[in-house]
Amino acid sequence: MAATQTSLNIDDARFPLPGQEFEQQATPEVETKDFDYSKRSQWLRAAVLGANDGLVSIGSLMMGVGAVKQDVKAMILTGCAGLVAGASSMAIGEFVSVQSQLDIELAQIRRDKQLRRDSEELPEEEEGEKANLPSPTQASAASALSFALGASVPVLAASFIGQYKLRLGVVVAAVTVALMAFGWLGAVLGKAPTIKSSLRVLIGGWFAMAITFGLTKSIGSTGL
Repeated sequence: MAATQTSLNIDDARFPLPGQEFEQQATPEVETKDFDYSKRSQWLRAAVLGANDGLVSIGSLMMGVGAVKQDVKAMILTGCAGLVAGASSMAIGEFVSVQSQLDIELAQIRRDKQLRRDSEELPEEEEGEKANLPSPTQASAASALSFALGASVPVLAASFIGQYKLRLGVVVAAVTVALMAFGWLGAVLGKAPTIKSSLRVLIGGWFAMAITFGLTKSIGSTGL
């Protein structure tokens, strides 16, 4: 009997049972699907904020100019100037902000390294920490490009419409669709509620354009 049990144990070790083989094969799949979505925040935050800022800022700016000027050329020039200025401002601001964050995190890593200098921890841990640090250049480029992409929507929408009232309506419609699209995209990439995120971005954009249009119209009616 003992020899028979020893033989069965050896056979089980050589030929695993179907259930055991399934568990061994299923483990790598679970590890492959495990993904930390927080790693996307370095470029996702800058890209989504830049696109929304470009849409709202330039859309509101063009609506404000359209409130007092019916000339299509004035709206297009205003939109183009705002696109260049806004993209440059976003790039510089994002670079300075992320670089400051990077300096703080690098200083913290150096302090932690000093504290565990005499410990037996592997040096690869520090390399892993540095690999997860934010990139100022990446965030700056993503912010500038996304702002320009968002700002180009109202500019292009107004470029081909000659009639004044129709042009304003097309700008509002184009900005609305783009805000919904960017809000949905940011929610999907960040694994956030899509409807709630899209509506929040859309309502904020409408509010900004309405305020800009109304105040500019009021100021223009005074004859200033």
